[in-house]
Amino acid sequence: MLMFCPTCSNVLVVEEGERCYRFACNTCPYIQNIKRKISNRKYPKLKEVDDVLGGAAAWENVDNTAETCPTCAHGRAFFMQIQTRSADEPMTTFYKCCNMKCGHRWRD
Repeated sequence: MLMFCPTCSNVLVVEEGERCYRFACNTCPYIQNIKRKISNRKYPKLKEVDDVLGGAAAWENVDNTAETCPTCAHGRAFFMQIQTRSADEPMTTFYKCCNMKCGHRWRD
């Protein structure tokens, strides 16, 4: 937690005084003794994580191919290719099992 000087608005530093700790300003003579423990925690609100592949709508109009699902051993899978690395690297192929009960996703 940052404390600011009420005189010059600079950040106060904590220094050890004669009998206690105190806030002191480096630019003006302001000093305030610390009489109690000061703590304050604020946790930032996390953003909602979006599906990088576009969510369920991305899989609506894709082709399927003969690829075996590693989870249920179904013989067909939907696929799409996305350029995830630099242009000189090959595209990444993402698969989704055609078995609606399974729906397992993997990449190659």
